[in-house]
Amino acid sequence: MSEHHRIVDEARGEPLGDRVGVRVRIRLSGCPSQRWSRDLSARLANELVGHPAVGHLRLDNIVQGDDLVLDGVEAREIQTLAAALRRAIEATNHACPDNEQPARPAEREADAIAQEIAAGATPNS
Repeated sequence: MSEHHRIVDEARGEPLGDRVGVRVRIRLSGCPSQRWSRDLSARLANELVGHPAVGHLRLDNIVQGDDLVLDGVEAREIQTLAAALRRAIEATNHACPDNEQPARPAEREADAIAQEIAAGATPNS
């Protein structure tokens, strides 16, 4: 079963003072896991790639407790952002299994990965 969150309340807007756009707070049905939160941020960023109207939008750490917090939202972004957010939430809900933690490599495996990266990044003499 997947971790599932949905929007449960009306959005609230707040002015950002000297920054462009507004802050939009949207209540979720619960407090998502860190994994769900990171996945949502990444999926939303991917959805918005190539849309020039999202230049002031901040997408890191958008899940704060049981709120989505979008800083830098401009009026001209509303349609694009709303559709992208809906798709990102749906995809994230389907992609994040409950209580599933990514495999944690052992120290030897971590060292082997580091060595391989270093060897690939080092120019040949």
